[in-house]
Amino acid sequence: MAITKTDFINYTRCKRYAALEEVKREKLEADISYETYKELELKENLSEIVSSMYEINEETGIETNLLEKVDRQLEAMMEYYKLVEIEAGRIATKTFGGKSVYAEKTKEQECFDFSLNGIHYVCYVDIYNEKEDEINIIEVKATTSKKYMDLMAGHKKCEKFSIWKRINNINYLKGECFDYNLETEMPLEEYEKKREKLFDRYRLGQYIYDLSIQRYFIEHELISTHTEEKLTKFHYYLGVLNTDYVFDGTYEGKNPIYNSDSEGNELITFFDMTQITEEYQKLIDIDRKNLEIYLQNLDVTPCPLSVSCSYKSRIECKYFSTLCGNMIPKSNSSMHYIHNNAGFLREDGTRIKGLDLINEGYRNMLDVPECWITKNYHRIQRESIELDKVYIDKEKILAGLSQLEYPIYHLDFETMPCPVPRFRGEWPYIQSPFEFSLHIEHAPGVCDKDKDNIVFLAKTHKDEREEMIQLMLKYMNPDKGTLLSQNVAFEKGRIKELASMFPDYRMDLMKLYNRGFDLLWIVNTNSKMYEDLGFDEERSKTFNFYDKRLSGSFSIKKTLPVFSNLSYDNLVVKNGTEAIVEYANYEKMSKEEYELKYQALIAYCKQDTWAMVEILNALRNLVKDLSKNGENVVMFT
Repeated sequence: MAITKTDFINYTRCKRYAALEEVKREKLEADISYETYKELELKENLSEIVSSMYEINEETGIETNLLEKVDRQLEAMMEYYKLVEIEAGRIATKTFGGKSVYAEKTKEQECFDFSLNGIHYVCYVDIYNEKEDEINIIEVKATTSKKYMDLMAGHKKCEKFSIWKRINNINYLKGECFDYNLETEMPLEEYEKKREKLFDRYRLGQYIYDLSIQRYFIEHELISTHTEEKLTKFHYYLGVLNTDYVFDGTYEGKNPIYNSDSEGNELITFFDMTQITEEYQKLIDIDRKNLEIYLQNLDVTPCPLSVSCSYKSRIECKYFSTLCGNMIPKSNSSMHYIHNNAGFLREDGTRIKGLDLINEGYRNMLDVPECWITKNYHRIQRESIELDKVYIDKEKILAGLSQLEYPIYHLDFETMPCPVPRFRGEWPYIQSPFEFSLHIEHAPGVCDKDKDNIVFLAKTHKDEREEMIQLMLKYMNPDKGTLLSQNVAFEKGRIKELASMFPDYRMDLMKLYNRGFDLLWIVNTNSKMYEDLGFDEERSKTFNFYDKRLSGSFSIKKTLPVFSNLSYDNLVVKNGTEAIVEYANYEKMSKEEYELKYQALIAYCKQDTWAMVEILNALRNLVKDLSKNGENVVMFT
């Protein structure tokens, strides 16, 4: 077995993890083959792609974790990860020069290992780049550069700047750049605050922590083999997808050719983490010593939940939901209070939030002391459970409904957030539309589920976006009506991107863009819109409808069962993530399976827009039923 990087990361989460794994001494001392190592790392590598897909798709309200799906679906994403690795190797050689050994040459993969106190540690290097007096260790991650470049600071009331400077496709921390006058752009203390975020191993620093473990293993091998003189030759980099890269659409056969774009950007860009990983080494050594203690004691006693559990993230501990965190209620937990990132202010002036609420026994919404509830919308959530009542602001719902212009175009896109861009004008992880469903509501409640529905679904993995645009504009009048979606920012974003890539349709697409209206503005709220309509600030920021079944969420997964009996359970494709993987698997399907899944994708997307029709109609009927009640704000059983 030995201890790999992934093992190291998991075993140092807490004292309990190693005991739950039931690690055997003989496994800790064993050697490990490259094939076994890669097999163990496979799920971790894939989860990087899934994470980026999932993080972006939060806009759509999708709550499904792709990692729970079967191997066939996981494999659909794996080919993209391999392509990222290969492109990273090619571009690393172009950027750094010298000779590179990377994933394409698996048998030559560089391996570093050492043994200490009866434990064998081992890692393989994604890209090993060597020149005469320099060795570059490059860890490839299928994430994007944006999360790092977005670390920005500036002087008060002045422009903000990234703390990174890109030179010849390598990003350097500005504080490490020779003769760079950093303080003309930002105060030094602000720079240091942003830089410090790179040391949070469970958030922004997770990939740097990974690279730092690799450095620890490498340096300890050199020390154990008495070749310490080589230490100064090593430099450490993260290789990630470049958010600024725009694909020009060049193909050779079926294979995309990722040349430098018109601005000189490469598909992969590199971040120099040499100094950062050096500063990490003391932390890694502490973690390694703790790991030894955990392995020696194998203490299975529960420990407090913490950030190390990585709750609801890509790297959530595999034991969290089944064991350590299984006491957390699935609905209406203390962590389901809306807009509550700051938590609650206690009587002693301290704050408590997140998993600390669970640790201290405040598991359900009603467990939270009533004196801590200071916000109106939190009181409404609490009373919906305590009094078993539904909250409705009839006047605001009516005001929201009055803003709709007919016909209403209920629109939903299904998109492929591919790590590598596939078509001209795209960039890494762009939400590339491959399907849309449109239900046209001609007047209030006048919409037939079948006759008033139009669906476009790409038949192949070729670029069919222009055909999609043409069908949209055939049925959607840019000069009349309302574009309606649940989380309309997502649909508007795709329309704006298509407008920029297809200038012949730009004017009409941007007219549709400007007609966007969110269904959640009627169910939840839109503070600015309601203030403009004459409501006071407090009422404008309070949601218009709340039912305890929502459990603090206004995703379509939560709102639909409240307003409709419509269910996705009988569909072959049940959610947006399954739609992605079925589309991604087109070329792996038999003719019969393709035809079945093609129709299943149509049925799923059609259900999404029909769900919006039903919710909107339910809201109309709801306020209609209350018409005899003179009150504007109603609580009823």
